[in-house]
Amino acid sequence: MNLRSKALAAIAAATVLILTACNGSADPESATQASRLQTVKDRGRLNCLSHVSFPGFGFQDAAGTYRGFDIDLCRAVAAAVLGDPDAVDVRPRTFAQRADEIRTGEVDVLAMTTTWTPTRDAEWGNFTAIMFYNGQGFMVRKDSGYASARDMDGASVCVTGSTTTELNLAEYFQENGMRLEIVVNDDRIKVYEAYEQGDCDAVTDDVSALEAVRPGFANPEAHKLLPEIISKEPLSPLVPHGDEQWFDIVKTVMYVLINAEELGVTQDNVEAMKSGGATAVRRMLGADGEYGQAAMGLEPDFAVAVIKAVGNYGEIYDRYMGPNGESFTMPRGPNNLWTQGGLIYAPPLR
Repeated sequence: MNLRSKALAAIAAATVLILTACNGSADPESATQASRLQTVKDRGRLNCLSHVSFPGFGFQDAAGTYRGFDIDLCRAVAAAVLGDPDAVDVRPRTFAQRADEIRTGEVDVLAMTTTWTPTRDAEWGNFTAIMFYNGQGFMVRKDSGYASARDMDGASVCVTGSTTTELNLAEYFQENGMRLEIVVNDDRIKVYEAYEQGDCDAVTDDVSALEAVRPGFANPEAHKLLPEIISKEPLSPLVPHGDEQWFDIVKTVMYVLINAEELGVTQDNVEAMKSGGATAVRRMLGADGEYGQAAMGLEPDFAVAVIKAVGNYGEIYDRYMGPNGESFTMPRGPNNLWTQGGLIYAPPLR
């Protein structure tokens, strides 16, 4: 073997060693990891991390069934990939626990009123689509004498730990030169219990959360929300890092929910619209053209199963917090469709 041949052989051997070190084996098959889609299908269940006792977003009804805005987002994904919206295992966790669950891939989807931030995007998992626009506010007793958050110099404020809410609270008081006593608990429900028991002067949370919990107080009318909104809280489901196909699937299911409302497709008319709707409707429902279903490993008409299971975005919103909502009433505001002056907007399905 001449020097050139020896050099090439050494390079080839080094390449094998590098590939082996990176993949754990020189055998490509041993380095192949099952996709999350296949894992979910083999399991026959979707693991969803969400609330289990939070009105409007995740709670158990009288029959013990998990319901809520965020729960329905998980049910929509299960309908898309398993054909069964009830094939969801809801995992109750505190806000402090959720990061590890999604980071390690223990759950397939995290839908838990979680604010999208660059740090979380980099360290926790991939955020999919903003499904709820929120902002942080304050609730106080009507006899507190507080008419504005600026009146609360020296106040004690209850807040959920390990959240952007806690960070925003400290930052707001610091920037306004106000003294603050923070009363923290990692359990969101206990935060509200502490406030109602008088352990703090005010409680701070997303406005939707304040509106959701207040009706459950012993005397709801004794409490009020202050006018200030001190933050932006875009809420989005997350998926674990590392599987682009699964990321695309969950994003697209969210897009279907939003586009369905915009196109006028509902639980009641989805079957009729599959054959009688406009071109964009028939495409969304898998009857005319496609928008990547095969590449994502989904059935052409998966959107039909999704909408039949949970309805469109507006139907989900109204079910829990609309004018006749099961949990509370909250005007849609920024959660209206973009065509109605809101911020809810999804890419076209093409």
